[in-house]
Amino acid sequence: MNIAEIFIRRPVMTTLVMMAILLFGIIGYKLLPVSDLPNVDFPTILVSANLPGASPETMASAVATTLERQFSTIAGLDSMTSTNAQGNTQITLQFNLSRDIDAAAQDVQAMIAKAARQLPQDMPSPPSYQKVNPADQPILYLALSSPTLPLSTVNEYADTFIAQRISMVSGVAQVQIFGSQKYAVRAQVDPKALASRGIGIDEVADAVERGNVNLPTGTLWGTDKAFTIKATGQLYNAAAYRPLIVAYRNGSPVHLEELGRVIDSVENDKVASWYNDTRAIVLAIQRQPGTNTVEVVDSIKSLLPTFRAQMPASIDLNILYDRSVSIRNSVNDVKFTLMLAIFLVVMVIFLFLRNISATIIPSLALPTSIIFTFAVMYLLGYSLDNISLMALILAVGFVVDDAIVMLENIVRHMERGEGVLEAALNGSKEIGFTILSMTLSLVAVFIPVLFMGGILGRLLHEFAVTIGTAILVSGFVSLSLTPMLCSRFLRPPATEKHGRLYMISERFFEGMLHIYERSLTFVLKHKRPTMIITGLTLIATVYLLSAIPKGFLPSEDTGRISAFTEAQQGISFDSMVKHQQALASIVREDPNVDSFMSSVGAGGANVASNSMIGKPLVLPVRL
Repeated sequence: MNIAEIFIRRPVMTTLVMMAILLFGIIGYKLLPVSDLPNVDFPTILVSANLPGASPETMASAVATTLERQFSTIAGLDSMTSTNAQGNTQITLQFNLSRDIDAAAQDVQAMIAKAARQLPQDMPSPPSYQKVNPADQPILYLALSSPTLPLSTVNEYADTFIAQRISMVSGVAQVQIFGSQKYAVRAQVDPKALASRGIGIDEVADAVERGNVNLPTGTLWGTDKAFTIKATGQLYNAAAYRPLIVAYRNGSPVHLEELGRVIDSVENDKVASWYNDTRAIVLAIQRQPGTNTVEVVDSIKSLLPTFRAQMPASIDLNILYDRSVSIRNSVNDVKFTLMLAIFLVVMVIFLFLRNISATIIPSLALPTSIIFTFAVMYLLGYSLDNISLMALILAVGFVVDDAIVMLENIVRHMERGEGVLEAALNGSKEIGFTILSMTLSLVAVFIPVLFMGGILGRLLHEFAVTIGTAILVSGFVSLSLTPMLCSRFLRPPATEKHGRLYMISERFFEGMLHIYERSLTFVLKHKRPTMIITGLTLIATVYLLSAIPKGFLPSEDTGRISAFTEAQQGISFDSMVKHQQALASIVREDPNVDSFMSSVGAGGANVASNSMIGKPLVLPVRL
C-alpha cells in the first residue's frame, strides 16, 4: 500500500489541500490571544464579609469561624485561609485543579446562605464571594492625580467614569482602586457637648439618619391630573448637615453644629496612594482568563484620549505600568528565534544537499506544519505565548526530518536510473511506513507530558499538544506534498552540472568524513580509555544534575518590582504613612526608576492597616 500515491497522481488536489491548511493556519494565527504564559486557572474563591466596628477577634469568632465551618464540607477543597481585621474578614478557598470553578462557586454560595442565620444580625450586607486567579497580576496600572482638585473629586472621575467604562471593555475582569477617597460628610461630635445637653451618641446617629432621606413619598391622584410627591430630604454636603436638629432641650432645638464639627471628608481617610511623590488614585486592571493581553491593553489605551478630553484639564491621567510591553518584547524575541531557527535549518539543508530544488521541497514542510499548528491551537483555546512558541522552535528540527528522508529515498531511486514519476512512486512506497512510524514514535515521547498532573501539567499541556500537532502535520506533509513536489520538480542526477561551490563543498565534506574515520578508528583501538571517559562523563552529569539550581520557571526581567512592607501591630495610620514615605523617597532617588506607586491602609485585598499586602510598589525600570 502506497499512502503517497493518491497525492502524487493528483497534484491539483494536493495543492488545494495544502493551500487550505495554510489558509486555516493564517486565520488561526490572527485570532490567537497573546500572553506571556499559558492560561492556568487556579480554582480559587475569595469570600469577604464586613461588620463595621467589630474587632479582629470578634470577626474571627463570630463571622470567620461560622463560615469556615460550612465551607469545610465542600468537596474538593484543598486549603482554606482567613484574614481578620477591624470590621473585615476575608476567606480564601483553594480547590484542587480537577474541581470546576463554577460548580465550586455555587457550593460556596449555598454554604453562605446556610450560614446566614448564624451570622451577626447587624451586618450591613451578607458575605460576598468572587472567583479570583491569584497568579493573574494586573495588566495595566493607571494613576489619576490633580494639583488643585480635592482627591474626592478625582476619585469620582476614577470610580464612576473611568473604572466603569474600562470594565465594559471586552476582556477586562475587574478594576481595583487603590487609595480610594470617596466623598463623605463627617460629624465629629464633642463628648462634653453631648454630656452637657444630655444627648447620647445614638440620638445623633438617629437624627442624621432621619434628616437625610430619599424615599418614595407617593402620588396624588386627581380627576384630571396626577402629581408625584418628591421628598427633598437628601443632604449632599457638610453645610447642609450643620443646621440639622438633633433634639430639643428646654424647648430649644439643638443643632448638629452645636455638638461638634461637621466637615467635608472621605469615607475612609486611613487609606492613601501615591504616584511617584504625588497623592493619587491608582486603578489596577485585570484581564479575564484566556483573553489577549495585548489586545485588551490596546483597547483600554484607545479610550485614554477620550477620558482626558472629558475630564478637567487639572486632572492628570498617567500610565503607571503596562504589562503588554514586556509581553510584546518577549513574544517578539521568541518569534525572531523561531524565524532564525527556520532559516538555519533551511541553510543546513542547502549546504548538505547543494541543490536549490531539493532544498525547497523539504523546506516547505516547515511553514506548512507550523502554520497549521496555529489553527489547531486556536480551536483548542490556546494562546500565543512563550511556552507554545518554544514548542514550535523545538519542532523545527523534527518536522523537516520526515521530508528529508522521503526526498533522499526518492533521489536514491532516481540515481538508479528510474524516471522522476516512477522514482517518486517507488521511493514513497518504500519509505511511507517508516515515516509513519517515525512520526508516531516522536509524538509518543510527549504523551507522558500531556498527562502530567498538577500545576506543572497544566502549564506544559499546551507545550505537548503544540509540538505533537506540528510533528503529526509534518508527517502528513511528508507523505503528501513532499513526494508530489519530487515527482514534478526534481531533476535526474545525470542532467545536473556541478558548479564551483559544489566542488568546494564536496572537498570539505570529504575532509570531514576523513576526520571522522580517523577519530572512529582511534576510539576503537583504545576501548578501555573510551569506557573510562564515558563513565566519568556519566558521573559528572549526575553530579551536575544535583548541583544545578532548580526552579519552577526561568526568571524573566519584566522591568517591574513589587515590594511589600509590614509594620508592628497597632501602628497608627500617620506613622505608617511616615515610614512608607521614607521608603518611597529612597526609590525616588534611583535614576533607573521610571515611575512607581505606593499605597498604605486597609482596603481591597489588604485587610490590615499595618501592611501593604496586595498593594504592590510598581517600578517600571528603564533598561
